[in-house]
Amino acid sequence: MINFQFVDVTPTELNHVQEWFEQVVENEGKILADLSIVIGSDEWLLEKNIEFLDHDYYTDIITFDYCVGDTVSGDLLISLDRIIDNANEFNVSRETELNRVLVHGLLHLCGYGDKSSKEIEIMRKKEDYYLSLL
Repeated sequence: MINFQFVDVTPTELNHVQEWFEQVVENEGKILADLSIVIGSDEWLLEKNIEFLDHDYYTDIITFDYCVGDTVSGDLLISLDRIIDNANEFNVSRETELNRVLVHGLLHLCGYGDKSSKEIEIMRKKEDYYLSLL
């Protein structure tokens, strides 16, 4: 079950996410359990980044992993302001950038990292593949 919340931003249509995430998780050999997606402003996510990670900078997403075994569970905290800025910078639609960030967070919960260049390469290929399913 996916729960959506919006903090200090206008709600965005995300009706496609439940079915899409189920498809991604199944393809990764996992089971989708409880997932919260909270979308807010830069300032809201900056506060969370400082509070929980001691990082004093803006980010597009923070992922909290509550997975046990093959069960995918967690919180995805997303900055809509970063989505808009990144979409403009990379010349893609806001919807495309939001979907990329959403699946990026989900892939973290499926066990993929993005610290090394090899991990980043794998993550990008996975993101591109799952975006192509939309």
